[in-house]
Amino acid sequence: MTLYGVSFEPIGKQPIVLLKTVDEDRFLPIWIGQAEAAAILMRLQGATPQRPMTHDLMSDVVSELKGEVVRVTVTELRENTYFARITIVQDGNELEIDARPSDAIALAVRCDAQIFAADDVVDESSIEFQAGDEEASLVTASNLADLDPEEFRQFIETVTPEEFASSLEEELGEEPEELEDDDED
Repeated sequence: MTLYGVSFEPIGKQPIVLLKTVDEDRFLPIWIGQAEAAAILMRLQGATPQRPMTHDLMSDVVSELKGEVVRVTVTELRENTYFARITIVQDGNELEIDARPSDAIALAVRCDAQIFAADDVVDESSIEFQAGDEEASLVTASNLADLDPEEFRQFIETVTPEEFASSLEEELGEEPEELEDDDED
């Protein structure tokens, strides 16, 4: 999978991370928290906080322990909740750590780790974009999960990574790193 971007529901403002399959035009939408969205966007925009944030700290700890985050995998969808695993290699041993997909993705972008999703998750939850779909404006429904698949396909087709980043600033009235600083304890 590749990280296509982060978006926000137009009305509910709930962040969504979009993963795209490498070989096909299938998109996997995962609803995430505001802090995790800010952490992902901050890294994608190349911003560096003055002090390490949670995902930066985790990356640093793994590195100091002579480990390497090699991949994260969205493993399943159970009762409308996604599950993920972080794979770390340390001293030739492969360790699997349970994680929320949002945290796993935020860590992956910091460590240049590969992102995967289980085939059954992609088959069950992804939306296929087909070339030739008509252009559409951003979706205005309060919950993208309630949209019909065609309307969601049009949403994916028209949203750019730049729009994802600017929507965070516009909707929250702050820069992503400011949001991140406020959310961390």
